[in-house]
Amino acid sequence: MITLCRVHLETLLFLVFIVQLSGPVCVDVPSATEAVLGKSMKLTCISCMKREEVKAKTRVIWYYMAAATESKTEIYKYENSTPVDLDGPFKGRLAWNGSQDLQDMSIVILNVTFNDSGLYECHVRREFEFGFFTPSFTIMKNISLHVNEKASKDPTAIYSEIMMYVLLVFLTFWLLVEMVYCYRKISKSDEQAQDTATNYLAIPSEQKDNPAAPVTE
Repeated sequence: MITLCRVHLETLLFLVFIVQLSGPVCVDVPSATEAVLGKSMKLTCISCMKREEVKAKTRVIWYYMAAATESKTEIYKYENSTPVDLDGPFKGRLAWNGSQDLQDMSIVILNVTFNDSGLYECHVRREFEFGFFTPSFTIMKNISLHVNEKASKDPTAIYSEIMMYVLLVFLTFWLLVEMVYCYRKISKSDEQAQDTATNYLAIPSEQKDNPAAPVTE
């Protein structure tokens, strides 16, 4: 029981250590599509790469197409490690919000207006260098944005956030309880072992102080 408890405690400590050292993980999530008038809105564009692809040369171009038209306008681009805010209706209202490794190539619209509703396209082109071979690939993601005058409450998102915090608190409390329980069991075992050793060492001295009476006929 004590050995199992020690293993359990060491495993918990190891998991805590691993969580602290773990780096960020790329997760391809869809972008939000509901913006609020006058607020900032993030247009998410994520393209995860394998470890050997991290050093790829990446070029990103964002396009906008209004709902009433079929022509799209180039509004933002990222090339040669430099973001460029292009001339047009979004000039001065777009900001780069991507990651350093260029797996996240999102942008933010500042001071959203009703005219910002429409279709946004994120075009990503990656070029890899493997010796004399330079393959490339292109992906495109569409975001249909709708601007509301007031923020609408999403019950699913609220419920998910609450459950996440409840689960986090429960796991933290469980971890603390397990660590305290194992610590007390180990301490009690050490005390019992010490008492047993003390009693065992005391037996010869007691026999020496009280020698057996001689047998007479």
